[in-house]
Amino acid sequence: MAQYIVSARKYRPDSFGTLIGQDNIAQTLKNSILRGQLAHAYLFCGPRGVGKTTTARIFAKMINCSSPSADMEPCGTCESCLSFAEGRSYCIHELDAASNNGVDDIKALMDQVRIPPQVGKYSVYIIDEVHMLSQAAFNAFLKTLEEPPAHAIFILATTEKHKILPTILSRCQTYDFNRITVDNIVRNLRMVASSEGISIDDESLHVIAHKADGAMRDALTIFDQTVAFCGTDVKYQDVLLNLNVLDYEYSFSLTDSFLKGDYASALMTFDEILTKGFNALHFIAALSSHLRDLIVSKSGGLDALLELPDSLKIRYKEQSGRCSMQFLYDALAVTTQCESGYRTSVNPRLHIEFALMRLAFLAVKPSADAPAVASAPSPAVVQPSVAVKPSANAPAVASAPSAAVVQPSPAVASAAVVQPDVSGPRERKARASRGTSSLSMRSMLDDAPTEAISDSQEAPAPSEDVIRAAWPELARQYSDKPRLASMLSSTSLVVSGNDDSRMIVFKVVNEAQKEWVESKLLHELEGKYRKLVGSRKVNLRVEITPEESVEEKKVYMPSDQAKELMARNEQVKSLVKDLELDIK
Repeated sequence: MAQYIVSARKYRPDSFGTLIGQDNIAQTLKNSILRGQLAHAYLFCGPRGVGKTTTARIFAKMINCSSPSADMEPCGTCESCLSFAEGRSYCIHELDAASNNGVDDIKALMDQVRIPPQVGKYSVYIIDEVHMLSQAAFNAFLKTLEEPPAHAIFILATTEKHKILPTILSRCQTYDFNRITVDNIVRNLRMVASSEGISIDDESLHVIAHKADGAMRDALTIFDQTVAFCGTDVKYQDVLLNLNVLDYEYSFSLTDSFLKGDYASALMTFDEILTKGFNALHFIAALSSHLRDLIVSKSGGLDALLELPDSLKIRYKEQSGRCSMQFLYDALAVTTQCESGYRTSVNPRLHIEFALMRLAFLAVKPSADAPAVASAPSPAVVQPSVAVKPSANAPAVASAPSAAVVQPSPAVASAAVVQPDVSGPRERKARASRGTSSLSMRSMLDDAPTEAISDSQEAPAPSEDVIRAAWPELARQYSDKPRLASMLSSTSLVVSGNDDSRMIVFKVVNEAQKEWVESKLLHELEGKYRKLVGSRKVNLRVEITPEESVEEKKVYMPSDQAKELMARNEQVKSLVKDLELDIK
């Protein structure tokens, strides 16, 4: 049996032209070689599997090639290229900083740097996972890195740039490697599959590319694993089974259930997914991605954001056409909220099932055949039209024929009658000081019931008995404000005046309460009270209760209670003095 070599090693790029997804870095390095502007130290940083070490090897091979091509590619035939390909080159040295991270290892490297290359112009030192070096090793490496011999070039590679000391970063040219796109991974995998004689469809390649998460090495490793499971004829369902990936069909089926309002079908689909062993959080994340792709498909000009095979793009276009943008937006809000609250949920399954039910109810609209709600009858009275003979001097007015004329109700009619101002002097003064600010919406609403009272000017003011009987009802109307209700119910009334006007004076305990009532409540209280007694010939005024009539102050604090007890009982006062007690 021939020795097997994994695809990640067998199809590793060996020139800048075969480097995948890092065109800008490859072009920059080629230009620096062409112009002879080589730095003495480079830092390659980026995610795993994107070609950092591979690019360092190609660069080292290129600068030592004796006959490079016109586009700055190694020839592959000179002694330097052949020795590099066979693994016996003495110009390229690789050091793993994960296992050689001490000061002694750096000292050995410094001793080796002094030796010039036997073949080629440069000795290239590739230090992988350089962030694993200790603090002391970094400090020992600083001087050599800043002023190495003319033949030495250092290439540092790391996945964690933030762990590199700023003093190291300042001595290197930094190149940030990007994640490889799904299209580039699919294109490279298709080339590998063609070279190996393996039949595989685009859907399977896209699943592998998404699973790799931007790393070419991971994609080739997953590809080898898939071929080992499926053989030379790779099927889409076999790839899903081998990689334990959720099928797109579930997301399409669930969306159709949501559009129909069929939450039962959605719950059964979710149960089937859990039965197959899929992670519930991964399921809701896949549903969020599906809704995102539907939004992108529905929005014109965003097809470039879909990293999907053409067959799936057609399906997404068709389903997005049956969804409103508002539904997709609301549905995506529900799924993202479900994802964020999943880990803190006491019952994760119920948490997701509730989200699925919400999604099913989003698309349900009220039926057009639903019975209309009967509206409340209008208070206006519709009277038959009566022909009115116009005056001889009045101009003729052309009007459309009307079947009925709406007459105002008696309450509204009475509102138009101008009533005399029977307010007390204190209220008139308060209104004058407020000016136009009293014409607020609140005051107009409060005045409306009062103005609607059908009360003629000749009707006498209510008697004192009626006035006192209505006062408790006024206090009950403020049951939602306990302090105000307590103040109204406990106050004493003084009624004065005659049948033309009644003045009701109620008492408060201090000046603060009086100012509060006069500035904010007096107008409202008067309007409500006039409605209760059925007359506008009553006016309210607030006064302060004399101090001698104020209820005795209650004592709550223990120290105050002790002082009060001492004041009433001389024996207690003597006892406190004899025992030298502290009552503060």
